[in-house]
Amino acid sequence: MNVPPPDPAALREENLRMRRMRYLIALTTAELMQSDHGLSEAEAIIERTRRAVLSMFPGKESTFELIYRPRFMRILRERFGSPSGETLH
Repeated sequence: MNVPPPDPAALREENLRMRRMRYLIALTTAELMQSDHGLSEAEAIIERTRRAVLSMFPGKESTFELIYRPRFMRILRERFGSPSGETLH
């Protein structure tokens, strides 16, 4: 089977989107860890980040939920605990 070589412009664009997403994830992580936001504002920040990532990578909701949401939830648990034994979501 002959597979055509990848388009260099498409690869550059993909790499740029990946760099932007990694920067956004790092920025969100730092904001969650270092800010004095309350829980509801922290959750709103995560939701805005999710929407931004999905606008860059449509259809990748499950990837975000599998990789990034657990990271963000771990930070929220460390900062805010799990009120009344409830799970943060």
